[in-house]
Amino acid sequence: MSDFDRKRHWENIYQTKNLKEVSWFQPTPATSLDFFKQFNVPATAKIIDIGGGDSLLVDHLLDLGYLNITVLDISDIALDKAKQRLGERALKVKWIVADAATFKPTEKYDFWHDRAAFHFLTQEQEIENYLDTIQKSIKPSGILVIGTFSEQGPKKCSGIEIKQYSETSMTDRLKKYFEKIKCITVDHKTPSDTIQNFVFCSFRKSQTT
Repeated sequence: MSDFDRKRHWENIYQTKNLKEVSWFQPTPATSLDFFKQFNVPATAKIIDIGGGDSLLVDHLLDLGYLNITVLDISDIALDKAKQRLGERALKVKWIVADAATFKPTEKYDFWHDRAAFHFLTQEQEIENYLDTIQKSIKPSGILVIGTFSEQGPKKCSGIEIKQYSETSMTDRLKKYFEKIKCITVDHKTPSDTIQNFVFCSFRKSQTT
């Protein structure tokens, strides 16, 4: 995979497909929003959405009154689409173009959300780097939510191999830094009417890290 240009791949995806054509499209990201409700995330919380692209989560968070939202994606085109959709509201959001595997935050977050970015990290060093970055960048009382394809889900997405997780393997993978709060499995129906099974897990930082 060393010769694979991840950024070019995703720029091409976002350049050639509109929002409602991509498999991860959700008019209402109900599962993600439920985690915000479950943890009573305050409006002033520092939130980061990893791999947010031009998804509609940011729209819903703005509608709910959240004041400190950051959206990160590897694709400039994806973020430009989101900004155009939001219009003036885009000025209320921080936008970061970066690869999740090498991202180095400059601030700490109360809520770290990652729906379908983590499973694209298939190399051990990338996974370790990402998890190390998260634990260094979440406040002691912060919450981490990660959603990936489950072991019953697809093995590829957008032509790229992914790494599937179960509740057990996700928990084991993160136990160095995080304690599991809750895991759920969710069926996501794509715009082409196929079903993708996800596992979503929430974590808090381990008191020993």
